[in-house]
Amino acid sequence: QVQLVESGGGLVQPGGSLRLSCAASGFIFNRFPMAWYHQAPGKQRELVAEITSGGSTNYADSVKGRFIITRDNAKNTVYLQMNSLEPEDTAVYYCARGGVYTYWGRGTQVTVSS
Repeated sequence: QVQLVESGGGLVQPGGSLRLSCAASGFIFNRFPMAWYHQAPGKQRELVAEITSGGSTNYADSVKGRFIITRDNAKNTVYLQMNSLEPEDTAVYYCARGGVYTYWGRGTQVTVSS
């Protein structure tokens, strides 16, 4: 079955960096688009960044120039490098697999606070 396991979240000061990882299994990883979403308390889940099977990327306006999504098809893993973090980035970050049906990981908490 499809499994997505996020890691790398934590507490970081404003201006700091984190790298999230999402280990995927149960499907042919290099055939599917992957994405990161986030959900802050009391808000809807929103797209942060996505990457196609071919490596093309797309970002939410709020993270352009600060976040980078990459994938390593040999390791079945997608990453989100987050730089210049702001308190507004505080949320649970979810990995997602695209396709006909969207699969979700359980999320990892990112807290940006001094």
